[in-house]
Amino acid sequence: MDDRSHALQRFARNVPGMTARLSAATIGIAGCGGLGSNIAVALARAGVGQLILVDRDRVSLSDLNRQHYFESDLGRPKVAALGDHLRGIHPAIRLTAAQEELQPADVAQRFADAELLVEAFDDAAAKAWLIEAWSAAFPERPIVAASGIGGYGRTADLRVRRAGRIHVCGDEASDQSLGLCAARVAIVANMQANVAIELLMDTAADPD
Repeated sequence: MDDRSHALQRFARNVPGMTARLSAATIGIAGCGGLGSNIAVALARAGVGQLILVDRDRVSLSDLNRQHYFESDLGRPKVAALGDHLRGIHPAIRLTAAQEELQPADVAQRFADAELLVEAFDDAAAKAWLIEAWSAAFPERPIVAASGIGGYGRTADLRVRRAGRIHVCGDEASDQSLGLCAARVAIVANMQANVAIELLMDTAADPD
């Protein structure tokens, strides 16, 4: 089976028009922890052609209850371990990975090629400056953020709130003092991935 036939079969269950649109897309993900790693996996499975991954951390044992890593990844940079997993899902995916602590001044250069940015930070202050820096650098490009993923249950409280080009997923109320459960974190991560796909598909229908 040649590469083209392999790719067609891999994404045969995508909705009409999705494979062509997503294969041409570049998405930035800031943070590769519980949100970012699961978002990246969902986007790779959907057929996104290129991801820009930025995270400063290495995989630790306490990450394994909710992040897309395994015991064999312990001690590795998250961007490197995640890259290997993504290529195992979608071998043709193009990855730009940076193990670094992202700063506001870096956002415009690091994510210059991204059509949209997915915010996947843990810290509320970092979330705020990232959204501000992205909006200042790329006022016409959307950002998909998360707020409120702590605890378990309360699934009906999870929602997507839209404010202009900013899309916020979560309950916007819970905090990490409630603990972090894989199921709830993954729901919000997949909400973020789903919103990102929706936004890309909308631009396919209306490129302007």
